[in-house]
Amino acid sequence: MKRLLTAAILACMPAAAFADTMVVPSAGSVPETVERLKASVEDAGARVFSVVDFGGGAKSIGEDIGELQLVIFGDPRIGAAALSADPMAALRLPGKVLVYDTGSGTAMAYEIPADMLAEWSIPSDAPVLQVMADTLDKITTAAAK
Repeated sequence: MKRLLTAAILACMPAAAFADTMVVPSAGSVPETVERLKASVEDAGARVFSVVDFGGGAKSIGEDIGELQLVIFGDPRIGAAALSADPMAALRLPGKVLVYDTGSGTAMAYEIPADMLAEWSIPSDAPVLQVMADTLDKITTAAAK
């Protein structure tokens, strides 16, 4: 029943909601990777707004979904460029990187910016999309080590 409900929900979602995802393997545990990711975000001149601990939340109600944390961050210099192209991009910003236990290690995942913002009026060759992609690559590469 749960799979049927999930399939029905996914079938009703717009195609633009399915952005390609980049997955970056990481050394160490989820908490260690989150700490390195937070440091690399700040080293890049951005700010960490929040870390959502989905795994900890699930444990608080007696469920175990494994270690799963979402790091939410932004840089107004980059965000402003996307928002000036289309204010609706604010629905997909700020940036997010999911850090999770794969069962055989730790990984980080994020949506590719050009895909993530494809539903809005931001041209696929807009320079801000490459800046976002480069920044995500830089911070996750630094955090992976």
